Amino acid sequence: MSDDADILDATGLKCPLPVLRARKILKSVAPGGRLDVLATDTAAPADFEAFCHETGHRLIGIASEGEVYRIRIEKSGTT
Repeated sequence: MSDDADILDATGLKCPLPVLRARKILKSVAPGGRLDVLATDTAAPADFEAFCHETGHRLIGIASEGEVYRIRIEKSGTT
């Protein structure tokens, strides 16, 4: 994934904190802007899939870098 996204380091945080922090940051991201969330909670991929489905944001991808997940989200134009 390229470096054109804001980054939220949520490593070490457990559900629901990574999603709650991402939601807060996305409020200040322009529509179409991207956020990379770094998370170590094994529930994070499923949590962010559900979050994006519920909010209309686009889940661009989930990559595993060792024990860290990099979850890329694109902010929708309506939320």
